[in-house]
Amino acid sequence: MSESLLVKEIYLSVQGESSWAGLPCVFVRLTGCDLRCSYCDSAYAFRGGQAMSVAQVRESVRRFGGFGGDAINHGRLPLVELTGGEPLLQKAVFPLMEGLCEAGHQVLLETSGAHDIGEVHPSVCRIVDLKCPSSGETARMVWENIDKLRSTDEVKFVIATREDYEWARDQLTRHRLVQRCSVLFSCSAPLSEGQQCDELHDAPPVEQVLTREALVDAILADRLPVRFQLQMHKFIWPPDQQGV
Repeated sequence: MSESLLVKEIYLSVQGESSWAGLPCVFVRLTGCDLRCSYCDSAYAFRGGQAMSVAQVRESVRRFGGFGGDAINHGRLPLVELTGGEPLLQKAVFPLMEGLCEAGHQVLLETSGAHDIGEVHPSVCRIVDLKCPSSGETARMVWENIDKLRSTDEVKFVIATREDYEWARDQLTRHRLVQRCSVLFSCSAPLSEGQQCDELHDAPPVEQVLTREALVDAILADRLPVRFQLQMHKFIWPPDQQGV
């Protein structure tokens, strides 16, 4: 199939994270990831899925969201997020992003930070993870991505321990991240039984894990100009529910 993508799921939900949190959003979750972060809550997307052409994915987005044409012209927000897995592993994601942007959608790309973001369409908001030590994947980061960030992009740190927090705080200064784009600090959530996966890196011991309150206290104590965020969808639905 020409320009095909392996798609795990497409669904309409409320955006649960980032500066776009709370808005209706069509999610396109692609299959496959080359990282195994200790806190990964979407290991079910490592494998499986359905092969779809770029045109089929675009039509599904239109159908799920009811967006396009008059809806866009009348000011309804046609928000679409490409997530995974790792979307940038699939080459056809680039024409997909371009086509969605040209159709008038605001496109968000959730990416691990382990792949070059330089070829992503300029209208896409790139939400780039910087993997903290407890993830087990810090060494995989493509640090050259930082110089490619635009003011419309966002950088996200998922923080589990005090070491993670101090590491993330150091990156803010070292790379002047706040001057480049919005920065998100997210508290790592414990995995439910249904989210457990033997392939993931070992999570830190429970006694080392920062609570949400402790993370907020640290942000305030250090006067960090970052956005603390919760995964809103996990407070609306069960944390391990898929398709939300």
